[in-house]
Amino acid sequence: MAHPFLERLSRGPILCDGAMGTQLYERGVPLDACFDEVNLSNPSLVVEIHRDYILAGAEIIETNSFGANRFKLEPHGFSHLVRQINRQAARNAREAREITGQPVLIAGSIGPTGRTLAPIGTTPPEVVRDAYREQISALLEGGVDLLIIETIFQLEEMRQAVLAAWDVCDLPIVAQMTFASDGRTIHGHTPEEVIHTLMELGVTVAGVNCSVGPRPTLEVLKHMLSESGGAIPLAGQPNAGWPRHLGNRVIFTASPDYFADYAREAITLGVSVVGGCCGTTPAHIQAMRKALDVLEIPDIRRPAVIEVRTRRPRELLAAEGPTRLAQKLGKEFVVSVEIDPPKGLNPHKALAGAQLLKGAGVEFINVADSPMARVRMSALALCALIQQHVEVETILHFTTRDRNLMGLQSDLIGAHALGVRNIIALTGDPPTLGNYPQATAVYDVDSIGLVKIIKQFNQGMDAGGASIGQMASFTVAVACDPTRPNLDEEIERLHRKIEAGADLVMTQPVFALSVWTDFLRSYEERYGPIPVPVLLGILPLQSHRHAEFLHNEVPGITLTEEARERMRLAGPDGRREGVRMAQELLLEAREAVHGIYIMPSFGRYEVAAEVLEILPDRRLLAAVPGGQPS
Repeated sequence: MAHPFLERLSRGPILCDGAMGTQLYERGVPLDACFDEVNLSNPSLVVEIHRDYILAGAEIIETNSFGANRFKLEPHGFSHLVRQINRQAARNAREAREITGQPVLIAGSIGPTGRTLAPIGTTPPEVVRDAYREQISALLEGGVDLLIIETIFQLEEMRQAVLAAWDVCDLPIVAQMTFASDGRTIHGHTPEEVIHTLMELGVTVAGVNCSVGPRPTLEVLKHMLSESGGAIPLAGQPNAGWPRHLGNRVIFTASPDYFADYAREAITLGVSVVGGCCGTTPAHIQAMRKALDVLEIPDIRRPAVIEVRTRRPRELLAAEGPTRLAQKLGKEFVVSVEIDPPKGLNPHKALAGAQLLKGAGVEFINVADSPMARVRMSALALCALIQQHVEVETILHFTTRDRNLMGLQSDLIGAHALGVRNIIALTGDPPTLGNYPQATAVYDVDSIGLVKIIKQFNQGMDAGGASIGQMASFTVAVACDPTRPNLDEEIERLHRKIEAGADLVMTQPVFALSVWTDFLRSYEERYGPIPVPVLLGILPLQSHRHAEFLHNEVPGITLTEEARERMRLAGPDGRREGVRMAQELLLEAREAVHGIYIMPSFGRYEVAAEVLEILPDRRLLAAVPGGQPS
């Protein structure tokens, strides 16, 4: 499956954001401060700027990491914080994306080191390459979607930056050199020489940014286009003219309207990616957005509008009969994929992810309930939206952490009225793990008690035995962690959940089928075969660092030593190896369980779709452990 950036690039011009440093300065950060360190000291300010660019219409936002390499950080005393700053820069951008709910792409911004490379200077190329590897690895850890190497003056430095990127990942690369007003780089390279080098390096998009305004940028792009013959997409992100000093302030004079004209001319010329550099603001990006939206070019993305469908009153009656999930369990191999609700008010990204998964053949979508105790949109609300607008049946994660006995039952009644009738009963992560550690947890009942209440609803009664008017038709899933150190306790709890009335078991992610079969053997020795279907949890790994983070820092996730070693050996091919491992496990699981439950990280739902490409026909009858028909 094509990378989201490549897929989007194939559909028409893309609008990138504008200046980060200019906005930090305008909002009170001194010019002599380390702009990159603001990611750590004032992350909310960085998130706010990203958000403003997204709301202005940007489809790509760049991380606040332009100068976050060891050489640029050293004068500020922050060279030891390369990993922390870059990782947080990516997280800040992801936070803004979550808050706005827009499906923007996050580009890891990589700027020059400020060193002159040998033989012209004294800095060995391999030293610069190592510094770039360090920065890019941290951006990957933070979850960027692509890389933008920009404002590079030296062609050899660009070469080392690109090679460093290829050393550690396979993400798309936008490579932008900077040119002087004479149309050459600081070392005299022409646009023709630059484009040839960038094409030889195999970058995804080549172009120019910074130093000059729109008009000189267009001239450089014309030369690049003529020389390349359109063989590579081009990008242009100019400054808002030359900076001027007015008193104690630095100002740029090119107006938003002027940039709108630039955008129209650049796209008409054949440029694929436009945006702004120093001096540009959300107002410039908004003007460019408006200009692009009226151009007569096919497939320019318009902001998604969620159509609200009206239903007749009779259609709002409580649903009856088994859910689609219940009908398929034990008869077909079931596939579900987890989606996290947004942190903000806009559900668009989640809905777009659900639509993508539906297109990949996914029939059920799990919606997490504020995982890791971090505040997000109501899982119930998102389930309802997905079912209404994407028409995919959902599985609602429902925790007892945040609801007393009254609220819990009210939400269950509401869920049923909205048609959300697949529930996975969970106790929930404690608030101490999340962003409101002072919050009070409820836990009137645990997950076992919740299963009992839901099954009582299915008998037409609430927890106190009072009638609810009719029998509900919930399908109830429960969780199981076969990697838990205390397996005896986990086996006992799973047995109690099944006795309480669970219809389905969904496991935490495992990374070897033997982990599940060993757990199953221990369960059977004590209680006999598990009498309900099982969906095996699969989490595609992204990199060695991702694997180690999950293993060491995320509760409920334990990797095998073999999985950790495979990810270590994979190096820059970590994402591909993670998909490969997930596919191998999926093929093994087909003969051992009734389905799978995929948990993609960083909201990369396309990775789940890629895993499923190995499984063209998901209608094979599932089998219970042991190979007997269920």
